[in-house]
Amino acid sequence: MDEKDELWAMIDAQREVTATLLDQLTEKEWSRPSLCAGWTVRDVAAHLTLQQVGFGELVGSLIRHPGVLGGMNHMINGIARIKAAAEPTGSLIREIRGMIGSRRHNVGVTAEETLIDIAVHGQDIAVPLDRELDLPPATAARAASRAWSYGARGKAAVFARIPVSGYRLVATDTEWERGDGPEIRGPIAALLLLITGRRAGLTRLVGPGADRLRAATGGPSRLAN
Repeated sequence: MDEKDELWAMIDAQREVTATLLDQLTEKEWSRPSLCAGWTVRDVAAHLTLQQVGFGELVGSLIRHPGVLGGMNHMINGIARIKAAAEPTGSLIREIRGMIGSRRHNVGVTAEETLIDIAVHGQDIAVPLDRELDLPPATAARAASRAWSYGARGKAAVFARIPVSGYRLVATDTEWERGDGPEIRGPIAALLLLITGRRAGLTRLVGPGADRLRAATGGPSRLAN
């Protein structure tokens, strides 16, 4: 399997486990807050159906919903909110599953961003519901490497920001290290959440850097072992 095939296999696997998790949720869980500020689980699921938006589809959506006009992220998020309100949960799940095997991705991004999107947003759904969603270390590491590469550049603006540039991030379940400074150690999935602005990732991270970052951001305390 070449690198591109491996990337799409990772995306497909995350789509399948996310759809399977969504199949198991109660109506109350669909309405619960996700890790994305202001978004419910239903909103995030609707967002995940919008990973293959081409230029023509985007223009059509803007004609139907001119109120979402703005930057690409703003438009996708606005359309997701409309879908979340209008479509049954079963339809959202079928749309996520229906993308498995396809190699289309949104206009203006690459498949690497598609991987970050499904990997992180799957955890945005699972973590606050206290449910497990499998995210293999190799998948999380690839997404984390891409997200780290953004630095202060614009693509990272889709995520909230936590100042991790002055720390050394070290994964404990795969070979992955980035940055310089006080060390933050833990599972690569938790580091991915941290890099993409999710303070919930701090609960699984240790080290002098983790303690300092928790104090600086008001992030959650580390979970007991």
